[in-house]
Amino acid sequence: MSNLETAPEPVRTGGTAEVKATPVRELLPMKEVLLGGTRVRRLLPSFGRRMVGAWCFLDHYGPDDVANEPGMRVPPHPHVGLQTVSWLHAGDVLHRDSLGSLATIRPGELGLMTAGRGIAHSEESPVPHPSVLHGAQLWTALPDAARHKDPAFAHHTDLPVVTAPGLRATVFLGELDGALSPGEVFTPITGADVTVEAGGEASLPLEYDFEYAVLTMTGDVRIDGAEAPVGHLLYLGCGRDELPVEAGSATRFLLLGGVPFEEKLVMWWNFVARTGTEIAAAREAWMTGDALGVVHGYDGPRVPAPALPTTPLKPRGRER
Repeated sequence: MSNLETAPEPVRTGGTAEVKATPVRELLPMKEVLLGGTRVRRLLPSFGRRMVGAWCFLDHYGPDDVANEPGMRVPPHPHVGLQTVSWLHAGDVLHRDSLGSLATIRPGELGLMTAGRGIAHSEESPVPHPSVLHGAQLWTALPDAARHKDPAFAHHTDLPVVTAPGLRATVFLGELDGALSPGEVFTPITGADVTVEAGGEASLPLEYDFEYAVLTMTGDVRIDGAEAPVGHLLYLGCGRDELPVEAGSATRFLLLGGVPFEEKLVMWWNFVARTGTEIAAAREAWMTGDALGVVHGYDGPRVPAPALPTTPLKPRGRER
């Protein structure tokens, strides 16, 4: 899934000045966006915060009844300077890209696309498809040393699991409690899908220098004593060695974290860059040729890029 807004706002982000160096419990606002027939809750970037570690984009969608609907349909579109992470709780997503990759991503499997200097892809519910669609789409910003690398796609079906009494965590990206995902990363990072039994109490080990956030996908949970409502992002800041969790009902949440991203960025549409000039060049490449790739096999036209904003695109800090 991607950013298909017809008038996307430029997002100026990165740098460590606004990272919360001590523990906090900030419930961030979200907005609803219609993407390719699917209504999603956009949690990053938000009005209160643009990044968590290298995590720079987060959409939560579903659970939606798509038994008699097309489900997800996101036409071919480009990416530059980032990684996309597809993570499902229910439903299937068919991924195609300009490298020729064709993969059906299922719940509990990692679809990881590294855009690097440029790639195009599409995402859709296959035919036939399961009756329920529920998941998250995430991006990580690539650091300068990796952002011009060749594009790549990987589909990982065997992921490490961390367990404790009443708790199970699948590590889909980065590392948690010594469990390391096979997905290639370029900054120290954590992405884990945590399941807690009803009435369960547990504590997750954290990296003191990482900043963290939690997205509750289902259930009723308190994170470090704070309510974490379904479909909202609870930002936690840095400075914790562990994270207490109490589940009032059977709960699943995503734990996202990483070393604060030091470089300042410009995000616009589906591009992550360092200057407005780079953004404009990426848009021109998509609109005038095939330099960012061609996706074969999708039944429909590719997505045209929106018009650039009239104000200059400049990098800025992590908060609005």
